[in-house]
Amino acid sequence: MSSFQVIVGSMLGGSEYVAEACEETLTALGHQVELHFEPEFAQILSKNQTWLICTSTHGAGDYPDNIQAFATDLENSEQDLSSVKFLTIGIGDSSYDTFCYAAKKLNKLLLSKGCIEIVSLITLDMSEDIDPEEQSQAWLNENKDHL
Repeated sequence: MSSFQVIVGSMLGGSEYVAEACEETLTALGHQVELHFEPEFAQILSKNQTWLICTSTHGAGDYPDNIQAFATDLENSEQDLSSVKFLTIGIGDSSYDTFCYAAKKLNKLLLSKGCIEIVSLITLDMSEDIDPEEQSQAWLNENKDHL
């Protein structure tokens, strides 16, 4: 199976809960999983990995504090990232015009760096009556053949 690096961007902890639920599901599917609550680009970068980005948006469309350095290092990287596969979960509130902007921005950045998106971005709307942990787990199970 695959090695997953779960990269978490969170200000208030909601994304952390979603990431832990994803870890549980990926482990049950037979994957190796490592969570990164303070992600450092240089430590995460390795060949033949899959990255699961799990992030909220802060302020006016900004990255959460704990993932800003990762995003900056990724943006400034000149390394060949064509072997990195990824999928992204955005968590937000659709009543804001910057709904899941950090996730969408990271998704585009990864694509611009040559990374391979294995499942399209999912956005979880916290203004609806949902359980984001359950929804993310169901999404992973629905896409398990692509992981």
